[in-house]
Amino acid sequence: MPTRGVAVAATGPAIEAQSEAAAHPADMVRLPGGRFAMGSAAFTDAQPVHTVTVGSFWMDVHEVTNAQFAAFVRATGYVTVAERPLNPADYPGVPTEQLVPGAAVFTPPTQAVGLDNPLRWWRYAPGASWRHPLGPTSSIVGKDQEPVVQVCYEDAAAYARWAGKRLPTEAEWEFAARGGRATATPYYWGPELKRKGQWAANIFQGDFPNRNTVADGFRTVAPVKHFPANAYGLYDLEGNVWEWCSDLYRPDYYTKSAALNPKGPADSYDPDEPGTVKHVQRGGSFLCSDQYCDRYKAGSRGKGETLSASNNLGFRCVKSAL
Repeated sequence: MPTRGVAVAATGPAIEAQSEAAAHPADMVRLPGGRFAMGSAAFTDAQPVHTVTVGSFWMDVHEVTNAQFAAFVRATGYVTVAERPLNPADYPGVPTEQLVPGAAVFTPPTQAVGLDNPLRWWRYAPGASWRHPLGPTSSIVGKDQEPVVQVCYEDAAAYARWAGKRLPTEAEWEFAARGGRATATPYYWGPELKRKGQWAANIFQGDFPNRNTVADGFRTVAPVKHFPANAYGLYDLEGNVWEWCSDLYRPDYYTKSAALNPKGPADSYDPDEPGTVKHVQRGGSFLCSDQYCDRYKAGSRGKGETLSASNNLGFRCVKSAL
């Protein structure tokens, strides 16, 4: 998808943890921690499958919502990266009038297209932000319980600090998504795509990217907690929106991952875009389809440029347990 791809200084007041949230985790589940087989033989960058142990931690029951993020913005005056002015020095040769804040928006073509170029269905939308996920004429009014989107890694980390929490490591995220299952299954919820004949997650049905049958009831994001929770009582750990993790991304990290509470590599590297700093994303989104992106499946990994946002990208937080 289109990326912003430049470093931007934070604006607004310093973000400090709110003491109430820090002391009393609300809408969180305490996970016991434990050992599990992390990764998937079906995805090159999720190999080898390896044994990992994570300590106990609290995790948000659902993705951070528009209402929750709005409370953060009201309290701090925070300005997201997608809303900040662009620095002409970072874009040599680009006319100043074209340097308009915005973010990536999924824009399906009207007919079938080849799947070799994501720019056929992604566009940079000036004015797109968490308040206007699809561009300046869109709105989140009446959508308080939908997951906030158009937030980059920096934005998600700022919210987490304010809430007295942090972003999950990808090991914590996968442990939570597996829901205590002793054996691996193709999907986090079990062996079959549907659960008891019903769609178990908000993903793409039909012919990607131009024909979405909306069989699961949602063309884009679904309100949090619409689909069934897993065995830990956590919702939407697959589909709906991608979720930021704290780990930097390297496709070879699992070959040398720590066995206890791994926190990711010391640096980022993606052979597809060398020189671009990326963090891990997990869980897939409403755009995941076996025709194109099946990384909502168990053990799979996503990746995203650290300062880029899109309308299928959000997050949830965790908190270490004492």
